[in-house]
Amino acid sequence: MIQPRQLVEDLLAQAGVAIGGTHAWDISVRDERLFVRMLRQRNLGLGEAYMDGWWECPRLDQFFHRVLSSGIEEKVGGSFIHRLRCLPAVLINHQSLRRCRIIADRHYNLDNDLFLAFLDPYNQYSCAYFKETDDLEQAQRNKLELICRKIGLEKTDRLLDIGCGWGGFARYAAEHYGCKVTAANVSTEQLRCAREFCKNLAVEFVDCDYRQIRGRFDKIVSVGMFEHVGVQNYRRFMRVVHNCLSDKGIFLLHTICANTPRRTCDPWITKYIFPNGMLPSISQIARAAEEFFVLEDCHSLGPHYDKTLMAWHRRFQSAWPRLRQRYDERFKRMWDYYLLSCAGAFRARSNQVWQVVMTRAGSGAAQPVCRF
Repeated sequence: MIQPRQLVEDLLAQAGVAIGGTHAWDISVRDERLFVRMLRQRNLGLGEAYMDGWWECPRLDQFFHRVLSSGIEEKVGGSFIHRLRCLPAVLINHQSLRRCRIIADRHYNLDNDLFLAFLDPYNQYSCAYFKETDDLEQAQRNKLELICRKIGLEKTDRLLDIGCGWGGFARYAAEHYGCKVTAANVSTEQLRCAREFCKNLAVEFVDCDYRQIRGRFDKIVSVGMFEHVGVQNYRRFMRVVHNCLSDKGIFLLHTICANTPRRTCDPWITKYIFPNGMLPSISQIARAAEEFFVLEDCHSLGPHYDKTLMAWHRRFQSAWPRLRQRYDERFKRMWDYYLLSCAGAFRARSNQVWQVVMTRAGSGAAQPVCRF
């Protein structure tokens, strides 16, 4: 009978990863219980074992790039307990209106200082656009400008930002285009910061879920929020946007996507980073938009998120000496694992980022200029 260590070692070898090797992507094991934990709990066990200090790797991003590119994850069958843990996400609407603030309470309300320590001056917690630059701050401005140009933003527009974060896009649009912005969010901490950040600008912040938004808008954007909507609500989200968008209006959706349709999310990410998160596929987005919208353009930005996450991690490392006064070493390992494992996933093309531009179906709206 093959022992757990040997089984894990053989699987990792298929990805070019060695236990006790000399490459930056090789791992060293500090606790032999790791192997049973990995085989029983898969992604959750691997991540928790790293947080507990059971294993180390000089370059987690390279480790995950190799593992995910090799396909070995699919060769490890999940235990009955693992499959049982995924079942509630299939049967229950974890992103219902009653539960919509769980993600804010568990993640976005965590500590504004933590996030702002590694984000750019516009506080962008979504994929940057590294066109003709390697600088994160310029890349985030590129992303903001790209969105404004794709939706043809004008001074006379009424703009709705669904899931506005710390108000960075709202501020950019109001400052550079002079339009009126309504920005909706369910995170009290983000809203507190956003209101101060956009003080004296034509920006109104609304503390509400997307299902509670009312009014009509010329342009609507949602950047990095659709990952919290959930497959059981995709259609309803599109209906809300459709009802709020003027006849000749333009809607831009910016979201992380999976390559294939899913009804669950990575169990470690769900438990420690984004509770009740779920990555849509481009086909799920298209189906949800049918009858409501014409899909005018789909733009893949996935490789840019690898660069974004690596830049965030460098900034997080630089900020850690002052952050460690409030957070322990296990929290740091959790954050390192989150940022670097996600970077590796985007590098392996396991995850994507799409910007989808839409107009109302049946409106006869002219096709927006979507590529610059």
